[in-house]
Amino acid sequence: MSNTNYQETVRSDRPLGLRWGRGFTLVELMIAMVLGLIIIGGVISVFLANKQSYRTNEALSQVQDHGRTAFEFLARDIRMAGLTGCGNTDRLANVLNNGPNDSGGTNEWYLDFANAVRGYESGDPALTEGGGQETDKVNGTDSIQILGAEGTGLSIQGASHKNSNASNSAQFKLNESSSDLSTGDVVVVCDPDHATVLQISKYDDSNVTVVHNTGNKTSPSNCSLGLGFPTVCDGGNKGNPYFFGNNAQVAKLSSADWYIGVNPVGGSSLYKQEIDNQTGTVTTQAVEMVRNVTDMELTYLEAGGTTFRAANVVTSSGDWADVVAVRVELTLQSDDGNVTTDQAALTRSMATTVTIRNRVN
Repeated sequence: MSNTNYQETVRSDRPLGLRWGRGFTLVELMIAMVLGLIIIGGVISVFLANKQSYRTNEALSQVQDHGRTAFEFLARDIRMAGLTGCGNTDRLANVLNNGPNDSGGTNEWYLDFANAVRGYESGDPALTEGGGQETDKVNGTDSIQILGAEGTGLSIQGASHKNSNASNSAQFKLNESSSDLSTGDVVVVCDPDHATVLQISKYDDSNVTVVHNTGNKTSPSNCSLGLGFPTVCDGGNKGNPYFFGNNAQVAKLSSADWYIGVNPVGGSSLYKQEIDNQTGTVTTQAVEMVRNVTDMELTYLEAGGTTFRAANVVTSSGDWADVVAVRVELTLQSDDGNVTTDQAALTRSMATTVTIRNRVN
């Protein structure tokens, strides 16, 4: 057999479409394209599903992180409500001009340590509600006011009011070589007998001396020099003298009004309105703490009670001094607003219960 005939025989034995010099038929190409499209479609479907799953898990992680952060901040303040650093006592003096002993009726909430916990369902007098402006409170949400002493760990070396005939130079020196105190700070001074809230009219860091005179050098300033219990406001005189002896405790006053407010991008966030010392003048400022918190519901447990009750129920039939625990429920949403199947943010509600430490035996 010649070489030419041998090659022709080999070619004729190949299947249709694979013979030398011929390509795929149109039907074969269409079948291949359909199979390719099916495979590509499956790959794309798996990719999109994995992408959506990733976005959902990321959104859920965001919500959980926001929730943990919000509960940590809130729980810390609630647990420390009413704390003076010297034990659980109802003996509290307050010599601030616009504190609870202000005869002019100012009685600023952030200086009224006697009301260390106070909840509102709506219409908090300390907040602008429903205005829609940045930091305004979101209408229909709960809020809570909390006062306590920050854990600065300072103590007194000596004080000026040693007896009823003490000098009017109201001051005391700290044991520490330095501190974070400054002129205008509102502080809580306490020993086993009682605690007193006052404003520092001058702080000398060179000899760590705290002065608490009356007058107009700071605002609101003090109504008397005497730091004794009960409070006696006498227009700048000795008032009710008392000597806070060695190792009496000193701490900054911590005041917080927690609420849901309008954030800078028009959404809602957990806000904290806190006390602020502006070069000797005490005021408050709103600080955004956790973004994308859309609602906060608060209920309260009173001593001897078995159920948590709303703020208006406690106000009408109980006493806020009897509240021993707070249940906080937050509604949070993801930063990504296009996560769910209906192109919305992922939303979750979380709750926790916090005990007020110095009210539980």
